[in-house]
Amino acid sequence: MAVPAGTTTAHGVGTAGGNREDLADIIYDISPMDTPTVAMSSKMRASGVFTEWQTDILDAAATNRNIEGDDASNNTFVQTTRVGNYNQISDKVIQVSGTQRAVDSAGRADEYTYQISKRGREIKRDMEFALSRNQASSAGGAGTARSLGSLESWLSTNKTSLGTGTAQTTPGFGSGVVPAPTDSTVQGTFVKAGLDAVIQAVWEQGGTPDTIMVGPFNRTRISGFTGISTLQTDARPVGDVTLMGAIDLYKSNFGTLKVVPNRFQRDRTAFVLDFEFIVLSTLRDMEMTDLAKTGDSDRTQLLVEYTLRMNNEAACGKITDLTTS
Repeated sequence: MAVPAGTTTAHGVGTAGGNREDLADIIYDISPMDTPTVAMSSKMRASGVFTEWQTDILDAAATNRNIEGDDASNNTFVQTTRVGNYNQISDKVIQVSGTQRAVDSAGRADEYTYQISKRGREIKRDMEFALSRNQASSAGGAGTARSLGSLESWLSTNKTSLGTGTAQTTPGFGSGVVPAPTDSTVQGTFVKAGLDAVIQAVWEQGGTPDTIMVGPFNRTRISGFTGISTLQTDARPVGDVTLMGAIDLYKSNFGTLKVVPNRFQRDRTAFVLDFEFIVLSTLRDMEMTDLAKTGDSDRTQLLVEYTLRMNNEAACGKITDLTTS
């Protein structure tokens, strides 16, 4: 049946001209904000563009017996190793016109302050991305930004590849920089034996790892490891039944580790970490600077300068070249 001619309606032909828009006064944003490396790392101040520290190691335990009355002889000692990482600058610039700040906006009182808050959260995600992936360190130069050596690039002592091609290579710190690892050509399935091997290697070096950090696909692989993934039911209160299908704690032969998913790290790598030895070092904390006003708009720069300190990378490990689907 057709709408009678001349009928004023809310939609279509003959729409009334004065209807108000139905725009919700809430902005819905589900972008993830959990940044485990940023959150779980220790915090420290940096005082230079290149942040340095020293690592050391004891001689291997060995037979140590001496002849009674013998003269003392000097031992040869291994000197400390000096390592470092470059501070990286991350920023966001916000510019909003005067007119936009004057009009009524749905979901926020002022577009300028809303954008500042939003860009600050984005920088935090960018920091997690830089810290947890396979980025090489670089001193930068004219027209080239400095870059920090990230977690995956630092870990060279305790590692295993589950790929079936050439294993991932990690050169480690040398000549003042941390190169990025070279990935395997063929990836392999994440298995319990590979994880246990790296946990044991870390423990044998003297580390006490507390966290397994993985991407989303290999988080599900851990929950499916043979022998530890029996589903359980939990009746609390009576009548409510919960099916337990995930593992939050992994009890290894060398301690219990939390299993932490990370949306920003590479899913093809799993980490075994001792966060006592992982430090987020900042030369400049997140700061907001109003930029020069050159017209009918307001501009602000958000900026942070930071690096990753692996106080001793042998306290951690990684499993590389994992399948991701």
